[in-house]
Amino acid sequence: MSGSKVDSLVGFRMAKAELVVPDGLLKAARKSGQLNLSGRGLTEVPQSVYRLNIDTSEEAKHNVSFGTTDRWWEQTDLAKLLLASNQLTALSDDIGLLCALTVLDLHDNRLNSLPSALGDLGELQQLRLSHNQLKSLPVEVCALKNLRSLTLQRNAIENLPVQLGQLQSLTELDLSNNLLKNLPPSLGDLTSLQKLNLCHNKLTCLPDSLALLRNVKLLDCSNNQLTDIPVSLSQMAALEQLYLRHNKLHLLPHLPATSIKELYFGNNHIERLDPMQLLNLTEVSLLELRDNKIKVLPEEITLLSMLTRLDLTNNDIITLPASVGLLPSLTTLQLEGNPLRGIRRDLLTKGSSELLKYLRGRIKEEPERSDEGSTAVMLPSQAKVNLQKIKALRLLEYSEKQTDSIPDELFDAAANHSVVAIDFSKNQLISVPTRLGELHSSLSDVNLGFNRLNCLSPEICSLLQLMHVDLRNNQLSILPSDMKNLTKLRSIILNYNRFQSFPEVLYHLVSLETVLLANNRVGALDPVCLKKLSHLTTLDLSNNDLLNIPPELGLCTSLRCLSLEGNPFRTPRPAIMTKGTDVVLEYLRSRIPT
Repeated sequence: MSGSKVDSLVGFRMAKAELVVPDGLLKAARKSGQLNLSGRGLTEVPQSVYRLNIDTSEEAKHNVSFGTTDRWWEQTDLAKLLLASNQLTALSDDIGLLCALTVLDLHDNRLNSLPSALGDLGELQQLRLSHNQLKSLPVEVCALKNLRSLTLQRNAIENLPVQLGQLQSLTELDLSNNLLKNLPPSLGDLTSLQKLNLCHNKLTCLPDSLALLRNVKLLDCSNNQLTDIPVSLSQMAALEQLYLRHNKLHLLPHLPATSIKELYFGNNHIERLDPMQLLNLTEVSLLELRDNKIKVLPEEITLLSMLTRLDLTNNDIITLPASVGLLPSLTTLQLEGNPLRGIRRDLLTKGSSELLKYLRGRIKEEPERSDEGSTAVMLPSQAKVNLQKIKALRLLEYSEKQTDSIPDELFDAAANHSVVAIDFSKNQLISVPTRLGELHSSLSDVNLGFNRLNCLSPEICSLLQLMHVDLRNNQLSILPSDMKNLTKLRSIILNYNRFQSFPEVLYHLVSLETVLLANNRVGALDPVCLKKLSHLTTLDLSNNDLLNIPPELGLCTSLRCLSLEGNPFRTPRPAIMTKGTDVVLEYLRSRIPT
């Protein structure tokens, strides 16, 4: 007896280990197929979790009779397992027993390796491994044919397996904040990919196989060591957002002309802009070139009719073409930190509106402008219609007149010129001009901001080519249901109106990328319907009446900019809000009931 000591506490220790996951939680998981063990301080995954689909429930062992809600034989296999924000250092090969998993969340742990048994999870669609200590990705993961989302940001990964291209269903791949120095050519085999994040690595070049990624809409290669971008980038036909900040580029890369909308080239070594490349960027709405070495801004910049934001902060620009002020959609122009001549320093601090107004005022009249029969039309208000502007920029402008109607002569002057943009802002309009419908075949940009509109007439709904509409500072409280016909609409600005809820019709406009609804009275929104807007990247709901933020809003993973400041809700707390959109969305997802 003396040679074999009996541990009198062994029973208690075993019981304590089993209680890491309460029976009630396992029981609920058998019914729902979901188990959330996030933030429980786990250092290992309890065996009872791995064996959830195999072991018989305690009720079955004791042959208890059940009501309709407690029938153990009707249990479902575990499909969603959340183990985020624990202290896991490893996973057992027993993870392969959970073969029905579609979602496995392991982010924010201490994992330094992964078991090969992950390759047995043939149904897996989402694998979240961010914020760990992984140095490599096991080849077996590349066998997950149904995997759609793979997030690996903030690890220590130096190389990727050449078999990566086998993940044919992958639509989202996040490899940011790792130690990658190169990428396998098989990256080009991920033909379903829509989002690719490679920022904060040590890449010095990109593979030519990027040309095969014909469905990628967002590519982020910021904070690397890239000196050149392969010409094949121009073949990425769906690319809309390109981030190349903080690299070592000296020239703009060749870009896909038809799709690209947002370009971020800040903090590079770019010295000049190729005028011919600018001519191809007809769809660009945002161009960031801050913190470079640009000396000259070509006149061709004025042909980017969709450009709404141009950031040239901290360059070497001495003179600026006054014609920049004629860009029909431009609302934000940043020029601070340039050695500009002819523009007073105090003017740069007054904001984009004053700066653009100043530039328009500097445009000299052409000599032939005195011949009003050929270049101008006189309106009753004695204002001139510049036919040169209509022909060159295809812009119809009649703003800041404080009028309650648009003269017919203006529309007559625009006939047969395929006008793409109108600016009737800062007037006293109480209704949409009826003749606006005459421009339906070409009009893509409408600015009716700063008027007195309290409803939108059918004319606006007939503009089937419309891509951008600015309705800020009006008296609108509802949008017409026929706006659902505007299937090309990408951005809508509704700031400073009277909306009490998220406009219902916007849920049906799946092409939307930007919705600005700040400073209204919005008290409710439907996150389930909002999630259908798969292209939505910017949503501004600041300064409204939202008493609570539905956790399901966190599922709107396409959002890159979410503004909620100035609402009376208590959660998320301000400390979380200040950490940015990604953190807010992740916080909301963590609060979704399981």
